[in-house]
Amino acid sequence: MKKWIVWLKKNSPWIFLLIGPVLNFYLLEWYTHNPFQTMKPYIQGMNLALFEFAALFLFALTGRISRALGIETAFCAIYGLANYFVLEFRGAPIQPWDVLSISTAASVADNYEYKLNRTAVIVLICFVLLLVLEFFQKKGFPKKNKKARIARVCLALSCGLLCFGYTKMLHSEDIVEQKLHLYNKLFTPTTIQFKNGTVTAFLMELQYISVDKPSGYSAENAKELLASYDTGSQEAAGTSSDNAQKPNIIVIMNEAFSDPSVLGDFTTNEDYMPFVHSLLDGADNTISGHLNVSVKGGNTANTEFEYLTGASMAFLPYGSIPYQQYVKKETPSMASYLSSLGYYTIAMHPYRAAGWDRNLVYPRLGFDEMHFQEFFTDSPLVRKYVSDEGNYEKIIKLYEEKDEDTPLFLFNVTMQNHSSYSDWADYDNFSPDIAVEGSDSKLLPAYLSLIRLSDSAIQNLISYFEAQEEPTIIVFFGDHQPADSVVRPVWKLNGKDDTDLTDEEEALRYKVPFFIWANFNIETEKDLEISANYLAAKTLDAAGLPKSAYDNFLSQLRTEVPVISANHVTLSDGTFTTASKQKDLLYDYQTLQYYLLFD
Repeated sequence: MKKWIVWLKKNSPWIFLLIGPVLNFYLLEWYTHNPFQTMKPYIQGMNLALFEFAALFLFALTGRISRALGIETAFCAIYGLANYFVLEFRGAPIQPWDVLSISTAASVADNYEYKLNRTAVIVLICFVLLLVLEFFQKKGFPKKNKKARIARVCLALSCGLLCFGYTKMLHSEDIVEQKLHLYNKLFTPTTIQFKNGTVTAFLMELQYISVDKPSGYSAENAKELLASYDTGSQEAAGTSSDNAQKPNIIVIMNEAFSDPSVLGDFTTNEDYMPFVHSLLDGADNTISGHLNVSVKGGNTANTEFEYLTGASMAFLPYGSIPYQQYVKKETPSMASYLSSLGYYTIAMHPYRAAGWDRNLVYPRLGFDEMHFQEFFTDSPLVRKYVSDEGNYEKIIKLYEEKDEDTPLFLFNVTMQNHSSYSDWADYDNFSPDIAVEGSDSKLLPAYLSLIRLSDSAIQNLISYFEAQEEPTIIVFFGDHQPADSVVRPVWKLNGKDDTDLTDEEEALRYKVPFFIWANFNIETEKDLEISANYLAAKTLDAAGLPKSAYDNFLSQLRTEVPVISANHVTLSDGTFTTASKQKDLLYDYQTLQYYLLFD
C-alpha cells in the first residue's frame, strides 16, 4: 500500500495530464446538458482525443504540466460559463461569428440577470477545485536541455497538426455525414452542441464564417437574371419631379414585440395589445398578418437586415451577423432604392450608435441621416430605455421638420422592450399591470405589460397621422420573440415542454405580428403569412410605388414560397420544409442574393 502511495505521489502530475483533459471536457458539457444522455460514446471519444491533444500542445508550449492544465481548465471554465449565459439569454450557444459581436454584447451585458442553476454552480465549484489540484502538479520538461527543447518542438508540432487535422476533418461534408455521422443541421445550433460537443460544434461552424458562392455561380448570369425582372419603371419614377403622390413611409421595428398566443392559449386580466389586435382583425386600409423572422431572443440586426435588403438569413451561416460580417461596402437596400425615387432617408435608434455597427452600416445602406441615443436625451424612459411614446415623439418631430416637397422614408428600431424583464422593481417608472392566470412566472407578466405600453404608443402615433394631409404609410413589426425563459410558461400552460417540440412547434417561436397601415385608401388584407425578406417589397406595393428588379423577383418568388427564413420554409401549398431541402427551387434567389451582397 505504501508503495502505491509513493508511486501515486511521484506520478500524479502525469496522471493529471491524462485525466485533466477528460474532466475538462465533461465539466464543460455539463454546464448546459448531460453529455452521457446526448452524445454517442464514440463522439465523446473524439472530443476527449481533441482535449488531450490540446493539453499536450499547451504542455509543449509552457513546459510545465501545471501551466498547461491550468490554461485549459481556466478556458473551459470561463468559456463554458459564458456559453451557459448566452444559451440562456439567446436560446443558442456561442458561435464563431459571435466574436465579431463582442462590443455589442458588452454594451448590453448589464441588461440581463445572471443566475446559475444548481448544476452550473456545482460545475463551477468542480472547475475551481480542479484548478487548485492542478496548481501542485509541478513536473515538466527539464530547463536548459537541448533534447528537451527539441522534444517540446516536436510535441507542439505533432499535437498542433493533430488539432488542425481534426478541424479540417469536421469541414468535410462526406466525412461528417457518411463516416462520422455527426449532427450537422446549422439551423439548430443547440442540438449540434449537445450531440457533437461544445468545442467540436464550434470547430464545425468555423467553415461558415465566410459565405461560399452558390454552385455554378456566375456574376454575368446573375446580372442577366436580375435584368430580366427590370420593368423600367424605376427610372421613370426616379426622374419624376412630382413627389406629391409618393407617400411618406415610416417603418418601425419594435424591440421584442410579439404575441405569445401564437405558441398556445393563455388568459390574462386584460388584452395586452388591444389596438394591434384590432388591426390584425382586418382594419380598413391595413395589411396585416404574421411575419416569420430568422432569430429569437436576440440578434435584432438580422431582422432589420432582411427587411432592408430583401436578403434571407437562410443562405447565410446560422447565427451570423451580416451587419458585422458582410455589409462592408455600399449595399443595395430599401433606403438606397427609395433615395433613387426622391425620398429623404433617415435611420433612428434610441440606443448606442455602435450597436451591431449600425453607425457604419446605415450609410452603406444608403441612409442620408442617422440618429442614436444622444438624439433622445430629453425623451421619457421606461425602466432605463427610451419609451416607445418618447421614441415616436421624435418621429413626429422629424416629420414636421422635413421638406414638404420631399417624401420621407424613416426606419426606426425601438428599445423600450429590451430584456431583462426581471429588474423592473429597480425603477419607479414601470410596474407590470398584466397578470397571467395559472402561472407564477414573473417574467411573462412584465413582458406583456411592456407590450401593452407599446400597443398604446403605436395607437397614438397612428392617431396623429390619421389627422395629417400628407399620405403616409406606417409599417410595424417585431424583430423577434423574447428568450425561451419568458415564454416557457405558455408552453407549460398548454402541457408542452420547450425542450421537446416538433419542428413545426419550434417554428412558432419565429412568428411576430406585422401590419402596414395607411392614412389613405389601400386594399385591406389580413392573416398574411410572409417572411421579413418580402416585407419591403410588400411595402412598395402598398405605397403604390414601382419596384426594383430585385423586388419584382421577390414578389414573384413569394407566390411560390411565401415564407423563407433561417428556421424554415413554407411553400404555397402549405408544405413545411427548409431552405437546404429546396436548393433547386431557391437557387435563383441564392444567386441574386450573393450577387447583390458580395459581387
